[in-house]
Amino acid sequence: MPEAVSRKKALTVRKAPNELASNEQSIIHSATPDLTVIVLTLNEEKHIARCIGSTLGLARRVIVIDSGSTDQTCEIAAALGAEIYTNRWVNHASQLNWSLDNILIETEWVMRLDADEVITSGLGGCLNQRLPLIPSPIAGLTINRQIHFMGKWIRHGGIYPIQVLRIWRNGQGRCENRWMDEHIVVKGALLHLDADIADINLNNMTWWVAKHNQYSIREAIELLRSEQTLDRDENKGAVMSRQARIKRWLKSSVYTHLPLGLRSGAYFGYRYVLRLGFLDGWRGLAFHFLQGLWYRFLVDVKVYEIRTWMVVRKQTLREVVQAEFGLDI
Repeated sequence: MPEAVSRKKALTVRKAPNELASNEQSIIHSATPDLTVIVLTLNEEKHIARCIGSTLGLARRVIVIDSGSTDQTCEIAAALGAEIYTNRWVNHASQLNWSLDNILIETEWVMRLDADEVITSGLGGCLNQRLPLIPSPIAGLTINRQIHFMGKWIRHGGIYPIQVLRIWRNGQGRCENRWMDEHIVVKGALLHLDADIADINLNNMTWWVAKHNQYSIREAIELLRSEQTLDRDENKGAVMSRQARIKRWLKSSVYTHLPLGLRSGAYFGYRYVLRLGFLDGWRGLAFHFLQGLWYRFLVDVKVYEIRTWMVVRKQTLREVVQAEFGLDI
């Protein structure tokens, strides 16, 4: 995580050009849940207006943490009333935790929303009705996440419903300090809201492949860190969603002990056949093949490559990752 600095030096804020008068703001705030939404961005002009638009009437404050966009992301977000802060990118976990450490948030609840995600009308209604009534022992809320691929909602293969912890009581939640597969964890009880956010990315397949190529580096690093116990548990006693716990256990106790390369094929077969992924049609085949087989195989290739470099060069994992990818783990 970037070194903490004073708020005046750390934060760059751009106010919306058409700020509401204070009396108008108070009327709106009295009708909306006591919620702040945090969105991480980098060149998200295709998605940011849709994302922020889905929070209208649901959030008293939208905070955008930008890591150096060169398109119109910040201008669009500011025009829609969001506060824009800038911070150097390291990874998702450090960026989100930086916002929690450096920005004064006074609402009772906080929500993380990706720029290519939207809050569905069903979740919006649920938050408006139920959020003020959540009992105090509840520290975090899990919700369902839809994944859309090439214009199709992927419903099979164990992909839906994915329950994710995205809403937590202010001061009681934090993101795991991991390079990949990071989750929000809270110190308290969880409650599930049976309503959805939807991940609907509008970029093309070339972008998708490039993104997952970068993800595969982080995934390989996390697998190798876990082998060397470099991923210390800094959130001992904290709670993540039930699905996240099961997924983490299966990955560490089963998947990682299978042979490199072969395990990606087994995982694809499990998703596509046993979990009925074939029912998603041709676009479903493309998604399950690319995300469940190709991506997982690519991760294994990079794990093998990094291990080889470590042996041949007689370097540590940290030294190899720094030399090859410019990442300080």
